Amino acid sequence: MARPGALSDDDAAGSGDLQAFDFKERVDQAPDHAGVYLMKDRAGEVIYVGKAKSLRARLRQYLLRQDDRFFVHLLASELGDIELLLTNTAKDALLLENELIKKFQPRYNVKLKDDKRFIHLRIGRKHAFPRLQVVRKPARDGARYFGPYASASSARATLRQVNRYFKLRTCSDQVYRNRSRPCLEYQIKRCPAPCVLPVESDEYARHIEDVAMFLDGRRAELVGELKDRMFRAAGNEEFEHAAMLRDQWRSVQRSLERQHTVLLGSRRDIDAIGIFREGARLAIAVLRFRTGTLLGSHGYALQGQEFPDEEVLAGFVQDFYNRGHEIPDDVLLPDAIDNPDVLAEWLTDTRRDRGAAERLVKIAVPSRGSKKRLVQAANDNAAQVFEDRLRAGGARAVLQSLRSKLELRAVPERIECYDISNIQGTDPVASMVVFEGGEPARKEYRSYKIRYGDTPNDFAMMYEVLNRRFSRGLKERTALPDLVVVDGGIGQLKMAVAALQDLGVHDVDVVGLAKARTQSSDDSAKRKRSPERVFQPGKQHPVVMSQTSDEVFLLTRLRDEAHRFAITFHRKRRAKRTLKSALDDIPGVGPARRKALLQAFGSVKGMRTASVEQLSAVNGIGPELAKVIAEQLGGGGNGV
Repeated sequence: MARPGALSDDDAAGSGDLQAFDFKERVDQAPDHAGVYLMKDRAGEVIYVGKAKSLRARLRQYLLRQDDRFFVHLLASELGDIELLLTNTAKDALLLENELIKKFQPRYNVKLKDDKRFIHLRIGRKHAFPRLQVVRKPARDGARYFGPYASASSARATLRQVNRYFKLRTCSDQVYRNRSRPCLEYQIKRCPAPCVLPVESDEYARHIEDVAMFLDGRRAELVGELKDRMFRAAGNEEFEHAAMLRDQWRSVQRSLERQHTVLLGSRRDIDAIGIFREGARLAIAVLRFRTGTLLGSHGYALQGQEFPDEEVLAGFVQDFYNRGHEIPDDVLLPDAIDNPDVLAEWLTDTRRDRGAAERLVKIAVPSRGSKKRLVQAANDNAAQVFEDRLRAGGARAVLQSLRSKLELRAVPERIECYDISNIQGTDPVASMVVFEGGEPARKEYRSYKIRYGDTPNDFAMMYEVLNRRFSRGLKERTALPDLVVVDGGIGQLKMAVAALQDLGVHDVDVVGLAKARTQSSDDSAKRKRSPERVFQPGKQHPVVMSQTSDEVFLLTRLRDEAHRFAITFHRKRRAKRTLKSALDDIPGVGPARRKALLQAFGSVKGMRTASVEQLSAVNGIGPELAKVIAEQLGGGGNGV
């Protein structure tokens, strides 16, 4: 254990920022070595635990502000000390990080779920005639573990099915040692009674392998083997044995029919992991495929996760398999994570310690093909988990938090967002979208044709739209919003505030949302984006919240919906003007004939490609007018 350059408690207590803390000196003294770093606040509490292949390089990223996670900007005011723990390898650093996070529960580390252990099924290796038993926590004892199961009832249902058809002993080791005669399980032909009767160990070992295949998900393979053995036993006139194999075969076949088979190019075992998030709330789904068969899925709903997707995924993978879940050959992820080779090596070693196959575990982010479709299916499942567990209950808390962070007058139950759309001032339009209770209220959406003119002036257009909306709202006494969001920065915000003040509206909060922009255009470097900024009246500096927070997600979702609605209306208006201008100059084509032509051909482009005969076939369009239309539009197809 090493702490290069560590400050004393007295020194740390007096530090006011990163420079006073001598953060640069700590970086310079940090070794170029794998290890774990513990960030502590000034009271000595561990607030973050991280790992690195090179501690010096990782800490330098903090120093150079190359880490944009939400808590990094808080370190200047909170950080009191950094403790360094060296390890032999990057994999050892990963293991140590996991243990320290469990021990200290730092507030800035990813916290996925509680320490609950799931149910597993276990087959020991030390006993000559092992049994299948339910356990809560897997141990590194060389036994084979299967699962985990989401509930004790599902695990015991599987155990009953195995005990009924595969003839393994069910008694404990103590009962096994002290039994003097066969029990009821032997009488009903569910156990060969190895406790008191001579049983061939090879035959019992075959039963064990059948059970392992059944629990591993290799059920299609097991069905084929059982069927072959059944026919061989019948051919040898071993009818009682053939009947037992028939019952096993039917049982496995029934369970197989309840599953869904997917076509994969590989027979490797696969876990596909998907993610869906809205701000700091997210859901993760794991689809378990074994030799091409979907065995089941696990879904997890997580809140307060203001971390990038790659960090959440890396933490989830480590935590998920560390809790005893069966480790597959391939782990498929929707996004890349840091140091996947180190995590894959740890998964391989962990699986070997549990007595599973010796094959290397691979972590991949598929970009095409069947594996890409599996990840997409996992993403879809994650979205469904989010809908089922997080959608309904979280909106109110987000609105209350937004009120607190922006210091609004009231909880913004009704939010209206405005956006302007035009091309160099032509066909200018505006949109108003409404969220009520944190969700879109599409019946309340409105679109506006700007009357200001064709001179490009977004500020004046914003003033016009707000003035028209609130003038009508005050006149008709319709519901007014709790919060107005305008798409833009200080200029648009000032126009919105002026419009409301001129109408005497002083109890509605107004903010401007400035869109994130790319800060670096260097293609050789990783592109960085400025944060979403919220401008408020009377405040010089914008509010910058965590970019993965629920509040920022709500505001950007609102802004993007307003932008989409404005663009759609703008395109419709331009298309209508294009059609009108193309036909208006043709003598003899009035509103009725223009409507008939549009219904027949769908667009001016369709009219240009039509022949004179096709044009003349339209109701009200004769041969002579059809020729004129074809000449004016510059078309006529093959009939001109």
